Amino acid sequence: MSKPSLLRTAVDRVRLLPAPLFRQAVTRMFNFQVPFAGTAGVRFDELSETRSVLVLQNRRKVQNHIGGVHAAAMALLAETATGAVFGMNVPASHLLLIKSMNIRYVRRAQGDLRAVATLSAEQRLRILSEPKGDLLVPVTVTDESGEQPIECEMIWAWTPKKK
Repeated sequence: MSKPSLLRTAVDRVRLLPAPLFRQAVTRMFNFQVPFAGTAGVRFDELSETRSVLVLQNRRKVQNHIGGVHAAAMALLAETATGAVFGMNVPASHLLLIKSMNIRYVRRAQGDLRAVATLSAEQRLRILSEPKGDLLVPVTVTDESGEQPIECEMIWAWTPKKK
């Protein structure tokens, strides 16, 4: 059995905290490792081996010239959501890397954003059983109206760490 990732180990340690403290702890741990996510104000609502739910408030530091969430901040939110759930499954002996991201901006975002990324049982098994590979991590980003301002395809890869 492979040693779990540092992210999964850390999340498992705080899993029994009350929900508000769990969310705050995971957000701080992740944003310490990925400072850009912290700078933008990405927050975790949920993180497990199968699902991540993140939010990004529409505030001045992430706004574009028309008062909406900037395109780059939307991409960051989707990448962070997919990378977090993916990272919960990649063994400590491997590196995880974003291989490609395709983002289609389909409408103006209204208010705060929410990203939900998931991994199926089959995808999780592939990560654990194949020495390297890549896969599409599904993610849906919605705004306060419940609509999707962007459609995303995030492909993540895993490969053994070099010794």
